[in-house]
Amino acid sequence: MTTTATIYHNPRCNTSRTVLKTIEESGVVPRVIRYLETPPTEDELRTLLADAGLEPRQAIRTRESIYKELGLADADADTLIAAMIEHPILIERPIVVTDKGTVLARPAEKVHSVL
Repeated sequence: MTTTATIYHNPRCNTSRTVLKTIEESGVVPRVIRYLETPPTEDELRTLLADAGLEPRQAIRTRESIYKELGLADADADTLIAAMIEHPILIERPIVVTDKGTVLARPAEKVHSVL
């Protein structure tokens, strides 16, 4: 069983709430980062994505209006990272970090792989 967990959480997101509850029910008291209020730095975001084995395009919310407004459909990885830092609503959630690894928990069941 994992002993530590950090969740990059948006309390308005049903999937994020479900994952947080799953972590708590596993007996772990997670560190909760409300990433819209406290966004990761560029280095932190790059590390999270690398640790989760994700490219920026796999972790960006393409349905957000700002995605379309910024014309990110054909953007390169560095541009996507910059957009996610500037507009954290673009970061897909929840991202969970434990001593067993890092995962973008979409669907929510993916969190079990790091608990």
